[in-house]
Amino acid sequence: MATHLDDQDLLALHAGALDHFGRLVRAVPDDRWQARTPCTDWTVRQLVGHLTYEQLWVPDLLAGATVAEVGDRYDGDVLGDDPVAAWTAAADAARAAFAEPGALRRTVHLSYGRRRAAGYCREMTVDAVVHGWDLATGIGADARMDPAAANFALAELTPQAGALSASGLFADAVPVPADADPQDRLLGLVGRDPADPFREN
Repeated sequence: MATHLDDQDLLALHAGALDHFGRLVRAVPDDRWQARTPCTDWTVRQLVGHLTYEQLWVPDLLAGATVAEVGDRYDGDVLGDDPVAAWTAAADAARAAFAEPGALRRTVHLSYGRRRAAGYCREMTVDAVVHGWDLATGIGADARMDPAAANFALAELTPQAGALSASGLFADAVPVPADADPQDRLLGLVGRDPADPFREN
């Protein structure tokens, strides 16, 4: 069951997930941008590019734009010559857009249909939490998640367990011990192997 949160708690979780990802982006060594990550299709740079791209959409969608209206505005290399600056600007703008008074009560037009902006914020928070682990693992940093963030993401995704791999966005679930902590249960649910992050699933 999804976690019940008031707006301020949700915004705090979202901001914390962005902050954590941002610290990892700033920690990427110069020689690790082309390193692989547990997302088998993405290098470190491609993973950071994906998250940056996702943030770039937030202000437009919260302003009422449709996917068609945004179109190809953010296609291509969104990181340029300074990935840290590109990420920081996009994340700051996304955070500010969600934090505007009443923003979470708006309706946004997503690729799969209309949704309340609070639900969109939840999705973006989960995405940043999971990919934060991917990035940390890819650069050899401390990959421990904030326990509150791991619990939140696990609660959000557990009701969708049967559809995650079928969506094509996640690999098949990886079995984890019954007494595994929330972080490892979350990782297993989204097709990551906590014990062998780079195994082909």
